[in-house]
Amino acid sequence: MKIQAAVATAPQTDLEIRELELDEPRPDEVTVRLVASGVCHTDAIVRDQWYPVPLPAVLGHEGSGVVEAVGADVTDLAVGDKVVLAPASCGVCEHCIAGHPQYCVDFSPLNFGGSRPDGTRMFSEHGSPISSNFFGQSSFASVTNVRARNAVKVADDAPLELLGPLGCGIMTGSGSVLNVLRPGAGESIAVFGTGAVGLAGMLAAVASGATTIIMVDIVPSRLEFAKELGATHVVDSREVDPVEAIREITGGRGVQYALDTTGVPQVFAQMTKSLALRGHGVLVGAAKLGTEAPFDIGTLLTSGISISMVVEGDAVPREFIPKLIALHERGLFPFDRLVKRYPFAEINRAFADSESGETIKPVLVY
Repeated sequence: MKIQAAVATAPQTDLEIRELELDEPRPDEVTVRLVASGVCHTDAIVRDQWYPVPLPAVLGHEGSGVVEAVGADVTDLAVGDKVVLAPASCGVCEHCIAGHPQYCVDFSPLNFGGSRPDGTRMFSEHGSPISSNFFGQSSFASVTNVRARNAVKVADDAPLELLGPLGCGIMTGSGSVLNVLRPGAGESIAVFGTGAVGLAGMLAAVASGATTIIMVDIVPSRLEFAKELGATHVVDSREVDPVEAIREITGGRGVQYALDTTGVPQVFAQMTKSLALRGHGVLVGAAKLGTEAPFDIGTLLTSGISISMVVEGDAVPREFIPKLIALHERGLFPFDRLVKRYPFAEINRAFADSESGETIKPVLVY
């Protein structure tokens, strides 16, 4: 099948929209015609080879679309089903079985290996294979093949142009709060970073009933937007020491929970120091491999804090994505306010607007 796809060819280089050939779905796969795909920071850092995915490659990992064909072994999806795509996992290792597929023992090869487990690639150009199966989906394509396991069926009237980011960025931020930190009513949380992941985490904190919600960033307009969405306090870390500000807001105690979405070593250190006694902090921000951050074990030893490194919100997509949709339908999780739509042909402008901060969550529409 001839399809259109955006191909990453080299670091710091615009993606090129090309005509590629898509192979037939394997027995455990479905063919999905994409309606939309979010643009995520991870797409940019893989394009730039922070993580060594083989190039040229079709990236994209926040896809949503309609099933066009099903493999012979697929029994839980049918042609015409609307789906949101999620990261790949094996489904049979101890972590998948225990309900933690984002820590699948094969997570790296399945999502970053550039091919199916058997080494085949679903895309080709003039007979030459193109790296595929990024996050199990390679959604910067008009049509793609995905394992049925990582396709989440949604309602027939679901707004697919909006839902793609639930498969990664929005799931990461909200899942880190709802599945890992789990703040309760009346508790406190600080979120470092007001991008899509950070604001999704903040919306989840609002939905959970947390009553002290502190957003930290260096962009005043983003901080004001966070207040519109439910932040009780904001901190411009260019103007003040965020640790001191957080402790002042909390009467000297620090916050019970914190989320670092930046992956910046200095910010990670600030997060650890902003926690109250026995507080719990989560890091989700991606950094270059080999990046190290300062961690004051002398001072923090007696604080009893916990630090978790969290992938994809530690979510089970087929369980968690429908919950986020239900919260959104009730007006309790207005993540649609983070989204700006772009035609697929303007993919490089979407990347640029995301990097500059002009757009919080770009979504490509096919």
